[in-house]
Amino acid sequence: MQTLRSFKDRLAKGEPVYGPFMKSLDAAFVECAGHSGFDFVILDMEHGPAGFPELQNLIRGAEASGVLPVVRTYDSSEVAISKALDLGAKGVQIPQIQSAEQAREVVKAAKYFPKGERGVCRFVRAAKYSSTPRSEYFELANEALTILQVEGKQVLNRLDSILSVEGLDILFIGPYDLSQSLGVPGQVSHPSVVEAIGNITGQAKKAGVVTGVFCDTFEAAALWRNAGIQYLSYSVDVGIFTEACSSIVNSLKKG
Repeated sequence: MQTLRSFKDRLAKGEPVYGPFMKSLDAAFVECAGHSGFDFVILDMEHGPAGFPELQNLIRGAEASGVLPVVRTYDSSEVAISKALDLGAKGVQIPQIQSAEQAREVVKAAKYFPKGERGVCRFVRAAKYSSTPRSEYFELANEALTILQVEGKQVLNRLDSILSVEGLDILFIGPYDLSQSLGVPGQVSHPSVVEAIGNITGQAKKAGVVTGVFCDTFEAAALWRNAGIQYLSYSVDVGIFTEACSSIVNSLKKG
């Protein structure tokens, strides 16, 4: 069972953790990821079809299979962040962070006092619908991961100020959006993209912040793991399923 505490302990020890993005609305896919041994899943509300009614069942699937549920919100709004956490997400991953000011607002929305100003309601799934003692719930809720995505070259000059924001747990690098902003859309192994990711990782390491990245090949995963990136998101559930189906079909045709 991958608990939030064990997950954080592994990161603190410098260990890598692995997990896919999930776009399917079927909690069975989330359970399969957990039973397969992934450490986390990123339930994708930015590019996936899930709404909040579906999200709560996907989180249940993660809990049932012992994998840590992280929600990529559709934006950085207070409502998007607080609803995901109310439903039981153990972390929120916020896309398109552009400045330290925006990063501070995200932390404020994700944390209760004294770390933030998250809207208070304990009659939610995360608090077991009010059965968790108040003081215990608010303390535990503040342990949820805050993950900020940086995805364009325009943010690189502001990186030091973003990394200095208190309450940031992981800085996630979006290589596809970064490649587009560098003029080589989709070419995530292009030298300019690799160099930019390396520079971001180096700055984050100096600031004591864990970095994460998306990768969809084993070679990329190995490259970034060896570079010190710990939060490694490997591919997407629907892509993994498509590749597996294609491999089976090709094998059947050869036979």
